[in-house]
Amino acid sequence: MTCVIVVGAQWGDEGKGKVIDLLTKKAKHVVRSQGGNNAGHTIVIGDEEFKLHLIPSGILQEHTQCYIAAGTVIDPKVLLQEIRQIEDRGITVKGRLWISPNAHVIFPHHQVLDQLQESRKKENAVGTTGRGIGPAYADKANRLGIRIGEFTHKTLFRDALEHALALKNEEFTKLYQAPPLSFDDIYQEYQSYAEQLQMYVMNVENRVYEAISENENTLLEGAQGTFLDITSGTYPFVTSSNTVAAGICIGAGLGPGHIDHTLGVVKAYTTRVGEGPLPTQVKDAESFLNHQKDREIGTTTGRKRRAGWFDAVLIRESVRLNSLDSIAMMKVDILDKVEQIKVCTAYRLDGKEYQYLPSLTQDLERVEPVYQTFPGWMESTVNAQTYEELPENAKNYLKGIEALCGVPISLISIGPGRDQTILLKDPFLQEELLRS
Repeated sequence: MTCVIVVGAQWGDEGKGKVIDLLTKKAKHVVRSQGGNNAGHTIVIGDEEFKLHLIPSGILQEHTQCYIAAGTVIDPKVLLQEIRQIEDRGITVKGRLWISPNAHVIFPHHQVLDQLQESRKKENAVGTTGRGIGPAYADKANRLGIRIGEFTHKTLFRDALEHALALKNEEFTKLYQAPPLSFDDIYQEYQSYAEQLQMYVMNVENRVYEAISENENTLLEGAQGTFLDITSGTYPFVTSSNTVAAGICIGAGLGPGHIDHTLGVVKAYTTRVGEGPLPTQVKDAESFLNHQKDREIGTTTGRKRRAGWFDAVLIRESVRLNSLDSIAMMKVDILDKVEQIKVCTAYRLDGKEYQYLPSLTQDLERVEPVYQTFPGWMESTVNAQTYEELPENAKNYLKGIEALCGVPISLISIGPGRDQTILLKDPFLQEELLRS
């Protein structure tokens, strides 16, 4: 095995950062290929916590080469801040981080437009992060975007920015009655960023292809989650990129035939940040978790995540959308003190039972979950070193999830630390470990 995808199989915030950090022990190359700084991965190493928004989580393993590929949108100011922050903590970035010239750049006019549009939508707002991600992708589709290649080319950048900003300022002043932005101010500030980022620019897609061709372990790092996908997610409460495995491939410049294993990351329950349906939501989420203690505050947004029971209907759909080979089950320890644990096995809508998600988001908001109840284990799992050491009811819960979702569990997380992990199958080696 040489190429593995790690993809969020719910609505993001599943714990992908930890999984990626663990798998990069055997990966030489780590690629981020969609989304922008609206994503966030939190990795705990010993007593230290790292929050990354653009740089691949693999940067924390000193042997890796890390790439931000063509499918991403990059805020250069945020990226430079992130580089400085992790360098200040002793992590080497230069010579290890590379940016595709085909990735698009986020500018102040994208952020202003993001906030103006959300404000105008009022009750129909979807809860964006306001970081300009959607407008940057919209400019990409409208052939008005500026890529890293043009951005780091002084003459091309000036001409492209002048053209784009003239159109945006007309929109600001005439449609939103907002003041125009200064071309000179933006150009001077962002030209400085371009000069600082020039050293990181490389033909990323070709280098990643070469690495896979040479059988060097490569990890494709997904951002957000499956049901935030612009095409397959709970539209319009979605992000602006394709977050499923196929979208990760496209953003990295790879065809699906290059992928050896696709690992979907899920929590032992379900969470969601922002607006949109969450069929299994528990109104009093604090009845089974503590948002602060259990790390259920958004890495990027700082918002409390809504929470509910595990949704097997959702994950079966995720298995189909991503061609999942296995799943990583995260945060099993959060359920250690729950007496009765529910799992959604079907949806009931207008008197009929469904085994799949309805097409209309409005219908998904109306469904009634059909639950199967599992007895809790009522003891700590955090010190378990092997699958056999888990409580019997915890193992029964995990086996039940596998049966309901039709996909094996290859990794179990029982805490935030690197060592609080039980690996049942190495996606790079495909070694099945014994378990009772």
